[in-house]
Amino acid sequence: MNSSTPGIEAELHARRAASFGSKAAAYAAHRPDYPEKALAWGLAGASSSPKQVLDLGAGTGKLTGGLLALGLAVTAVEPDAKMLEELTKAFPAATPLIGTAEKIPLPDESVDAVVVGQAFHWFALDRAYPEMARVLKPGGIVAALWNHDDESTGWLAEFNALIKTSASRRWLSDYESLPEHEAFEPFERKTFGHKQPRTAETLVETLATHSHMVVVPAEEREAKLRTAREFLERNPETASGEFDLPLTTIVFRARKR
Repeated sequence: MNSSTPGIEAELHARRAASFGSKAAAYAAHRPDYPEKALAWGLAGASSSPKQVLDLGAGTGKLTGGLLALGLAVTAVEPDAKMLEELTKAFPAATPLIGTAEKIPLPDESVDAVVVGQAFHWFALDRAYPEMARVLKPGGIVAALWNHDDESTGWLAEFNALIKTSASRRWLSDYESLPEHEAFEPFERKTFGHKQPRTAETLVETLATHSHMVVVPAEEREAKLRTAREFLERNPETASGEFDLPLTTIVFRARKR
């Protein structure tokens, strides 16, 4: 391995993490939400029923909406102002704050749960874990959720192989557990079925919000999006009108010691 590779990978990781603001409106319009049963399972790991919840790395509120629907008081912390603006428009009942996982703008022991949707892999965990533990009440829960395409559907596996870019990488949700920390009990993991109504066009628009697409050169991005569009237009299951995109939602949860 080239000695410069770790630095290159860290720079790519940082660019991908910071890429979403440029696609904030499209992200809000096209990214999937999370199934209620997945949220409920993540929160159920707390020692008592959560009431005050932090949505950390909240983006445009794909997780915030589900938490509010459960009757919870939600504080949404997000580093990108454009993403937070979309969240505030969609979910005015949430309390929006600019901040990061490494420096959470909340007092000690102020929330019952820290919930993270599609963002845990962007955190510097050596600094984020102590911050999450700091703001959690004793017995509180941290839950991380990811939506993934269900590649047991044959065409999706083929599709995803075609659209990988030079910036595509494997993330934490691909593993059986998340890195442990002394402040938390070991993580539990569970997978839930999910789906999202799509058309060929809206699926391509969703794909264009993915960080591995946003950060690559325009020529590569346009070529991959064109490949995606052509595949979907000739694939019988996606060529005509609306279809359900099959997803799996992976949830990890760990209680504060």
